[in-house]
Amino acid sequence: MDYHELKHKTVAELREIAAGLEGLTGYTQMRKEQVLEAICRHQGIEMHAHHVAAGIDKGSIKQSIRTLKAKRDEAISAHDGVALKRVRRKIHRLKRQLHQATV
Repeated sequence: MDYHELKHKTVAELREIAAGLEGLTGYTQMRKEQVLEAICRHQGIEMHAHHVAAGIDKGSIKQSIRTLKAKRDEAISAHDGVALKRVRRKIHRLKRQLHQATV
C-alpha cells in the first residue's frame, strides 16, 4: 500500500491495519492523521505523494521558461507590450505543458 491509498481509508480501517502490524501500539487512541503517520513510519512509506513529469524533458522546459522570464523582464523594462504578451503566453503554455504531463 502507498500513502495515497492509506489516506483515503477510514479511521476504523486504518486501526485494523495497525492492529495487524507487530510492534505498533497506542493506535486505538490516535486520530486519523496520527494513525496514518504511525503506519507509514512503521512500514517505511513516504508521507507525501511524488509527482513525476512523464513523457517530456522537464529540465529543458524549465530552462526555456527561465530564459523567457529574462526576456519578459527585458520587455517590461523596454515598455514593449507586444513582446511582453508573446513571452507571457509562451511561459504560460510551457507551464501548462509541464502541469499536464505530471502524473
